Amino acid sequence: MNRRLAIWLPLMMALVMALGIQIGLLLRNSKQTALFAGSKLNTMEEVLDYVQAKYVDTVNVGQLEEGAIGDILEHLDPHSTFIPASDLKNVNQELEGNFEGIGIEFFLVADTITVVNVISGGPAEQVGLQAGDKIITINDTSFTGGHIQDIDVVNHLRGPKGSKVTVGIKRRGVQKVLSFTITRDKIPMYSIDASYMIDDKTGYVKINRFSETTYDEFISAVKKLKLEGMKELVLDLRQNGGGLLNAATDITDELLDQQKLMVYTKGRVYSRLDYKTRVLGEYEEGPLAVLIDEGSASASEIVAGAMQDWDRAVIVGRRSFGKGLVQEQYGLSDGSALRLTVAKYYTPSGRCIQKPYDHNISNYYGEVVNRYHDGEVLNADSVHLSDTVKYYTSQGRVVYGGGGIMPDVFVPLDTSNNGNEFLNAVLNQGLIQQFSYSWYHDHAAMLSAFSSINDYRKNYQVPGDVFNAFMNYAAKNNVKGNEEEVNRARHFIELRIKAFFAREKFSSDSFYPVVNDEDPVIRAAMQSMKKEVTAFNGSASQRAKK
Repeated sequence: MNRRLAIWLPLMMALVMALGIQIGLLLRNSKQTALFAGSKLNTMEEVLDYVQAKYVDTVNVGQLEEGAIGDILEHLDPHSTFIPASDLKNVNQELEGNFEGIGIEFFLVADTITVVNVISGGPAEQVGLQAGDKIITINDTSFTGGHIQDIDVVNHLRGPKGSKVTVGIKRRGVQKVLSFTITRDKIPMYSIDASYMIDDKTGYVKINRFSETTYDEFISAVKKLKLEGMKELVLDLRQNGGGLLNAATDITDELLDQQKLMVYTKGRVYSRLDYKTRVLGEYEEGPLAVLIDEGSASASEIVAGAMQDWDRAVIVGRRSFGKGLVQEQYGLSDGSALRLTVAKYYTPSGRCIQKPYDHNISNYYGEVVNRYHDGEVLNADSVHLSDTVKYYTSQGRVVYGGGGIMPDVFVPLDTSNNGNEFLNAVLNQGLIQQFSYSWYHDHAAMLSAFSSINDYRKNYQVPGDVFNAFMNYAAKNNVKGNEEEVNRARHFIELRIKAFFAREKFSSDSFYPVVNDEDPVIRAAMQSMKKEVTAFNGSASQRAKK
């Protein structure tokens, strides 16, 4: 470096720094006065700036921004959504398959928080909480009385892993209130509600959503059922609203043999992406039935569509929801997130099962309700799909897109209690579960003769005095019905009392074996697995397997 440059270099650096600071100040000031300086903000920002600066009342601009974003996304499709930062954690927990809390299941009985199940290995079990405990206080705040809501309890019991919460417990047979301080931890949210043997050869697995843990849960369930003698499988996806695409393809991979297309996606920006089977599955052979209904959507339809297109399973029930759009989630700078539809998915035959949408969310989701009014849930001949293009399964059967997966074997909805105001009131208040829980713990010895769930399923019937006690319980909760309504609802109520008793005596997943014993969809599935479906559209023509 020459002498002259050495003299001038410090001065030049000082000038550059000063200039940079001055530019920074100008930019900051211009941003602060942009509303009045004619800056190049977009129209939405200009409007919000004017509202914040000039509006007659104080407003929450953040809420206005969220509302505006929501309105924009409504004009795209029904499944592109904005998730505020305050809601993001709870929304993600559904897909992650866990939450942070103390690990109990509860419901409100007579305005009191009652623990109905303590999750094995969870924080609550470790400190000694038991089913039947009544939570009186949370962190020294009283939690009894008619003002309590489920969401209030959840918000106080859940919290970050490692944080503590103290609950006051009233326990049967103990005079004083017990105090437990519980350190919160991650609690699994199981996506499989039940897995059991319907009979000596038929296994049953019910999946309620597709999360990060679903595949592992499914593999464990299938392995357990195979050890118990499973030769055929009923996979129940009814009321499963979907979840993660990879969870759906991983499970499909376990049911199809190798090198088969399971689903493909493509969008305006995203080129076609094929998802093909790649592993030796746990149940690639053997009779299989997949149960669907109008609540089966998205990932559930991916599984059902692949099974149908490859003629791997018989699809039983009613037409699925019809969601063929794929979302990706993008984190935003303020901690919120955008779930944006980026592609459509197509079943192996080329079907897009997305139902029409006209930028009206109410009409879109109301379409399911219209199926009841139009008679579709009672008669498959009333189904009208928007796509009239014919697609073909591997065996040449005609299938259609444009409105969900149409089952191979249609089973109408049970309408025996339609319009039963007494039963509706009972269900809306959760009276069957509340009564069953309380009655069982006061009369646990009544089921001592039953040593297994299968023995109980076959031989226990709800006695008349138990049903009468339930009617008295309903009356105390201001729910009464006329004789005709009560007689129509009686069998429904007794079956669920029996199922809730089973849940308390045997295990948390014992509810389903009891109610499923009288499920017409499951009966149809078991009959259909003995046949090969060759055509459908309301009346499935079938031929016996060779």
